[in-house]
Amino acid sequence: MTHSLPHYVPSGNECALFEHAFNNKLPLLLKGPTGCGKTRFVAHMAAKLGLPLHTVSCHDDLSAADLTGRYLLKGGDTVWTDGPLTRSVRHGGICYLDEVVEARKDVTVVLHPLTDDRRVLPLDRTGEELLAPDNFMLVVSYNPGYQNIMKTLKPSTRQRFLGIEFDFPAPDLEAEIVATEAGLEIDRVKPLVRLATQLRALKGQDLEEGVSTRLLVYCASLMKSGVKVDEAVLHAMIEPLTDEPDVKEGLLEVVQVTMG
Repeated sequence: MTHSLPHYVPSGNECALFEHAFNNKLPLLLKGPTGCGKTRFVAHMAAKLGLPLHTVSCHDDLSAADLTGRYLLKGGDTVWTDGPLTRSVRHGGICYLDEVVEARKDVTVVLHPLTDDRRVLPLDRTGEELLAPDNFMLVVSYNPGYQNIMKTLKPSTRQRFLGIEFDFPAPDLEAEIVATEAGLEIDRVKPLVRLATQLRALKGQDLEEGVSTRLLVYCASLMKSGVKVDEAVLHAMIEPLTDEPDVKEGLLEVVQVTMG
């Protein structure tokens, strides 16, 4: 039912594109900064389409075996145990690989047969070749602005996916999202969004990343529970961005100018 969907406010035609991708059995790549709503979007669409969602947060040590599965000892027996990707292919649903470029290189090799017209997952260890059902979808995401040249998707991999670029919502829309998520009056949220816009302008200069919509929700939630504005901003919007005293001092000056 609609009211049980994870809250998500579209900023364009991304919901329709997701449905078209699913209906046409096409894999999808989501690009955009950390905390701008990519993961929430996938959860929303999985619920909307009534599909199970298997989310994998990728990291440096994530290998192909972590996705496909491995033999494990159980009660003296060696038993094959499916990984999240294999479970999705066997039973249907969305497999979402968040920050896929963080995973080891052998992961993309496993994905290739699933991202062309074969839609198969070869399991060398079991001798199986699983054909993806109609209700299977592969979705991956990454943050192109954050990755260095060593951690990016090869063109040969990127060109196997449809792509949707995400960014932070427009200010009025972001204020609406934050107010809804935190339960804080929108007039109290709007100055936070103005501040976030100013801080995001510093990305690439003093900051690696701008303030995420997620951090704005944290800040508004603190305010909702009675924390003073300056404390909420310090702990939800400044401290998470930097450890450098000089940079922090500069950010606090931006806060002073923007918030008064």
